[in-house]
Amino acid sequence: MKPAGELYKTLTEGISRFFNEAGKKKAILGISGGLDSAVVAALAADALGKENVHGLLLPGPYSTIHSITDALKLCSLNGLNYHIVPIDSIYQKFLRELSSVFEHTQPDVTEENIQARIRGVFLMAYANKKNALLLCTSNKSELAMGYGTLYGDLTGALMVLGDVYKTQVYELAAFLNKDTERIPEHTLRKAPSAELRIDQKDTDSLPAYHLLDPILFSLFEEGRSAEQIMESGTPPDLVREVAGKAGHYQFKYLQVPPVLAVTEHPLLPENKCYRYKK
Repeated sequence: MKPAGELYKTLTEGISRFFNEAGKKKAILGISGGLDSAVVAALAADALGKENVHGLLLPGPYSTIHSITDALKLCSLNGLNYHIVPIDSIYQKFLRELSSVFEHTQPDVTEENIQARIRGVFLMAYANKKNALLLCTSNKSELAMGYGTLYGDLTGALMVLGDVYKTQVYELAAFLNKDTERIPEHTLRKAPSAELRIDQKDTDSLPAYHLLDPILFSLFEEGRSAEQIMESGTPPDLVREVAGKAGHYQFKYLQVPPVLAVTEHPLLPENKCYRYKK
């Protein structure tokens, strides 16, 4: 994997070149209080200038107070302008209108996806109105496992971290914080969560990232088989779980934004990748 400093340079130069080629100056992104959006916001500010990056905070029914305060602190630390637009009332309106067709069913991922898609509509509307491009903040670990909502958090013009594993995102955050705090310390310490249901954690759906990422790296970057990874001592049940899901989401890969490619093995087809070349 690339060192954090080299990765930072590739990503910021890639963002800058992408916007130049698109004839755009301004970026918009959803700022959730989580790590991925925090790192993308900081990268975009360095690539485009903080005055050209705008954040939308879109708290929903399950958003925690600490996520809102973390998002506000991120904007303060990086000098970013932002708007807060709560989505709870619109979400409840959706549920009421859908109640007749959802009759006799229990809440599940459907309701979670509705929240993500409401946010996607707000973000795209702001981008359209302000002649800006929306940055998608999903990372390679999530993308590999299909952990993302089409037309929701997978919406955008460019997926900045789509070729960057979650553990590398933590390394990028440490690099960004090397001289002064830019990524809130609480954001780095808390358990990752999409906050689409009560007490949700990423580990409800995925293995812990420090276990997941080495397996994904072996599968995609090294081209090793599940059997070879098991032979190295990784628990077989964990390998089978990851290998059974990883890379099997072509229907999503073909509908997500272009990925800013930083490796030779991005998940998306080459014609869906954006490579920054000097």
